[in-house]
Amino acid sequence: MKDKRSNHQDWVAILDFGSQYTHLIARRVRELKVYSEIVPFNIKAKDLAKRNPKAIILSGGPASVTLKKSPVCDKGIFELGVPVLGICYGTQLMGKCFGGRVIGAKKREYGKAVLSVKSKKNLFKGLSAKETVWMSHGDRIKKLPGGFKVIGTTSNSPVAAMENASKKLYGLQFHPEVIHTPNGKTIIRNFVKDIAKCESTWSMRSFTKETIEKIREDVGNNKVLCGMSGGVDSSVLALLLHKAIGKNLISIFIDHGLLRKDEARQVEKRFKKHYKLNLIVVNAQDDFLKALKNVTDPEKKRKIIGKIFIKVFERKTSTLMGIKKLSKIKYLAQGTLYPDVIESVSPAGGPSATIKSHHNVGGLPKRLKFKLVEPLRDLFKDEVRLVGKELKMPDEIIHRQPFPGPGLAVRIVGAVTRERCDILREADWILIDEIKKAGLYRKLWQSFCVYLPIKSVGVMGDERTYEDAIAIRAVISEDAMTASVARLPYDLLERTSSRIINEVKGINRVVYDISSKPPSTIEWE
Repeated sequence: MKDKRSNHQDWVAILDFGSQYTHLIARRVRELKVYSEIVPFNIKAKDLAKRNPKAIILSGGPASVTLKKSPVCDKGIFELGVPVLGICYGTQLMGKCFGGRVIGAKKREYGKAVLSVKSKKNLFKGLSAKETVWMSHGDRIKKLPGGFKVIGTTSNSPVAAMENASKKLYGLQFHPEVIHTPNGKTIIRNFVKDIAKCESTWSMRSFTKETIEKIREDVGNNKVLCGMSGGVDSSVLALLLHKAIGKNLISIFIDHGLLRKDEARQVEKRFKKHYKLNLIVVNAQDDFLKALKNVTDPEKKRKIIGKIFIKVFERKTSTLMGIKKLSKIKYLAQGTLYPDVIESVSPAGGPSATIKSHHNVGGLPKRLKFKLVEPLRDLFKDEVRLVGKELKMPDEIIHRQPFPGPGLAVRIVGAVTRERCDILREADWILIDEIKKAGLYRKLWQSFCVYLPIKSVGVMGDERTYEDAIAIRAVISEDAMTASVARLPYDLLERTSSRIINEVKGINRVVYDISSKPPSTIEWE
């Protein structure tokens, strides 16, 4: 396993047992400016010891420790001499490993619960006698393991929190990493900073500096290809590489016809003319729209777009490689982020489920004989924005809302056509225009329109219409792994609906999507 942090940094290893909240644990630790990394639940203790973590956290998970085939960590993890914190499944596993007894609870505990704090030392320093916490479990510890004592209870969990202070082992039946546990950040801080004594050395300033130096060291005098989209991730990636290797960076922007309004023109103006990047713009709209004709399945759309993107990229690359002075192109840069990796395949190689495929995750075709450069792979979105600030990028780019790699194709339910793309582009532009006027753009994680090929009856100018619909989607999130619906003002929705119906031909109805993630995803496809 390659160590991605600098040698002087304290770090926290998070063993992933498949919880949907594992990524949040990593975020909470990083918010303390301490590096954290999700590692396989079955990593060997000796391999982890080589990387010298300052603390270890065992995540929750969907399995039950009462089953024979449930995931189990190397027991040597508990003998490394560093503090260990178990969360939910991680606590039950810890209890079982130390001779405790775990049983299926007669009454499952999901949602809010009141924790009675029995000790305000160590993990619970600074907390009140009663704390609201978030539970999500069907098992509970019946018999306390030897050497441990109870430090918190709920009405349904006699062992809601436990500790073995001498060995610095701690267990929580609830989830401190979620916002539904109001003082969960305090608990995590107590563990990371006070118990584990981790120093806050993880910052985007140091990351930016060290990453630039590492790119120079790894790449040398070779050329690097970078596929640009114009979004935050690819923009930060391109400028980071430009800062590191200058003219040895060759950026390619492929206009696949699935972009936002005026996207291609803005990207060329911003990066080619302003930042002086070596940028090549390729118009491949016909290639993509032809390949997507009559395709309605979301996963097929993503795979086709990925396939055509590589095909167009290969074609352009072959041309470039034919130029003598560019024959030293050996690297390809991608703006893969940590949530992309987590959603596409569990980084632990463990029990997490794949939600959807990502166009920039999972490796490259062998025929593309490039080495991969992914300097942002271990960052969350907010961390990428901070890197952008370190690179002195304008807020217009840094705070731009995320846009999917497959573009409008996954915001058009059903078949993708040029006409539908044009309609959606106009509707989306109106929505963003109104949201910016209302001063809400930076308060939202994402806001966009979805094209619904659902005919409904309307009336315009005393005439009957039978046209399609637009759905508005606006969510609040920290990193897109979970999201809640944004409560947009009614007058804003009404104004936006009126404008879309009046200004965009082919639409006579606008609806608002009020579902959260989970159970829904942010993008409709």
